[in-house]
Amino acid sequence: MMILDSIRLTHVPLLTLVLFFLSPLPVSPGESPAPPSPPPSAWQELEPGLELGEFAAPVKSESGDSIIRVLRINPKYFQLRLLNASASPDKKSLSAREFSERNHLAAAINASMYQQDFLRSVSLMKTGDHVNNSYFSKDKNILVFDPETDALPPVKLLDVDCDDFSFWRNQYRTLVQSIRMISCTGANVWYQSPKKWSTAAVGLDQHGKVLFLHVRSPYSTHDLVEIVLGLPLEIDRLMYTEGGPEAQLYIQAKNKVYEFLGSYESSLGNFENPSKGWPIPNVIGAVRKSGNKP
Repeated sequence: MMILDSIRLTHVPLLTLVLFFLSPLPVSPGESPAPPSPPPSAWQELEPGLELGEFAAPVKSESGDSIIRVLRINPKYFQLRLLNASASPDKKSLSAREFSERNHLAAAINASMYQQDFLRSVSLMKTGDHVNNSYFSKDKNILVFDPETDALPPVKLLDVDCDDFSFWRNQYRTLVQSIRMISCTGANVWYQSPKKWSTAAVGLDQHGKVLFLHVRSPYSTHDLVEIVLGLPLEIDRLMYTEGGPEAQLYIQAKNKVYEFLGSYESSLGNFENPSKGWPIPNVIGAVRKSGNKP
């Protein structure tokens, strides 16, 4: 109020008063004004080639933290690996954490939904000479990696509507088929449903980086795709790999460990925090390339 007391308001035009209070503070000679602070990044580098992004969903879920978590993997530093319980001597399913710890993975996520035998995927799945399931289903996405030559991209997410799978299937040693979430034209292809659940998914961005996506809070898959399309991910394609309590993402990078677990479908009225990951038969893992130390 000291400034106002020193001004005779009856003799100062209103515009002058407005300009007076909006004028920047004087800067001492030789002193530059501080630049504006950059907005905080949603990405945290865990180690070279491995970044964890956490994005608050614009539409809040009825349960949980409504956070979309994305692990961004640079194929320059990491290669993908498919691990199957069906290829192990004891045929035993493991959690994503257990698969990672036993096989020295930097990260692991569900490879796909599986059948009642707790071994076979619901669709085509093979790696090298091991065939988990030879059935080529109607699902339109096939994640391929382990290229036959170094001239090929290390990872591709094929869409049967716009890619010649009969050609590409012979160029890669690992094939994982599952349900398409985003079409090759960038459209949401999932019908709306009242059912909501946790989700695990695998995708590629426009720069060829692999995305492991996990959302614990329950969303309908249609709504989740709409949310993901609105995030700054530069996402190209996205493939559904699991839902509900089986959905999990495990990360161990340097001295940091993260474990994200799904929960039950919201319509069942049970959305509790599980204490450990469920056993699952198939995971996609990220393995550090030779010379890339955590």
